[in-house]
Amino acid sequence: MNSLVLCLRSNRLAATIAAALWLTACSKPAPPEEPIRAVKVVTVGLQATQSTLEYAGEVKARVESRLGFRVGGKLLARPVEAGQHVKAGQLLAQLDPQDLKLAADASRAQTAAARTNRDLAAADFKRYQALKEQNFISGAELERRDAVLQAAQAQLDQAQAQLRAQGNQADYAALRADVSGVVTAVLAEPGQVLAAGAPVLQIAQDGARDVVFAVPEDKVAGVKLGSDAQVRVWSVPGTLKGEVREVAASADPITRTFAVKVALLAKDDLPLGSTVSVLPGALQHTGVPVIKLPTSALRQQGQATAVWVVDTASMTVNSQVVQIATADGNDVVVVGGLQPGMQVVVAGVHVLAPGQKITIYVENKPVALTSKAQTAPGNVAFKTPALVPSAPAK
Repeated sequence: MNSLVLCLRSNRLAATIAAALWLTACSKPAPPEEPIRAVKVVTVGLQATQSTLEYAGEVKARVESRLGFRVGGKLLARPVEAGQHVKAGQLLAQLDPQDLKLAADASRAQTAAARTNRDLAAADFKRYQALKEQNFISGAELERRDAVLQAAQAQLDQAQAQLRAQGNQADYAALRADVSGVVTAVLAEPGQVLAAGAPVLQIAQDGARDVVFAVPEDKVAGVKLGSDAQVRVWSVPGTLKGEVREVAASADPITRTFAVKVALLAKDDLPLGSTVSVLPGALQHTGVPVIKLPTSALRQQGQATAVWVVDTASMTVNSQVVQIATADGNDVVVVGGLQPGMQVVVAGVHVLAPGQKITIYVENKPVALTSKAQTAPGNVAFKTPALVPSAPAK
């Protein structure tokens, strides 16, 4: 009987243990605790901007024009080359003047014929005027002779005007420089047949110089006429002063930028085509207090830019959307979303989650060595071992 009772108790205990093990195996394990991450933070404050806007420009003549013949013809000679300095009145190019001379000779002959007709009409009028005084002819006849004389005089005036025009046409066969300057481009070669007005040479006039540079459309509104600009010449140390003289009214169809011209002083006679750097005064904001953050603090949140802000009370982080204005060196300028005094995570932003516990990482700074020799700490490795008597043999 006792054996039976012990057997039943043993079976009941085994069933209870088996049920407990089965319940333990089926229950869900407890979730692991969220790790506390160490992060680097900065305290938001106002800082002065340090970066400047600088554009590459080119020195050009204030007046640069293309010259061409007023008449058409075959180009015989072009005694000047690109880069050559020319003076006012110097011969630049020559057309074949043969046809123009023939036209001038024809006008001269027409003038001679018109003068002869006028002289004949004048003689007839004088003779008929004498006959009228003697009452041999009527007044109507004298008026008719006077009309013939006036017509002959008009024909002579017309022929003389045509002769002067043809003479000018012949002179136009020689292209001469209007002003002194430098030939910047050659647009026609000897042997070409040119139409009237076709450009042959391009000349940059001597005198004041301009610096031409391009500004993107998001900055052109800040460039005002008459504003100051600094010009740095790469080949010459120092800075030159200039003034914005012209801002393009429309953007370049290819680059979509606006051309700006800065006038230099007359004494700053820089070589044409020199490369310079331009710092428009209206676009410089150095020293303006702004909120700046390192780029490592930024992360993408959907279509917006966000940062992690530390809640010092609970030592957790929360996501905060910010608005970025521009870059300032290796930092960005924040114009919205933050206030001075906030603490923002700047390292480890991609491994955080909203509400996550954090600790502020403090970098260990090495102890500075003094000028005095440092005493090595006691170490048995540097001590002479004491002689220990050996144990007596048993």
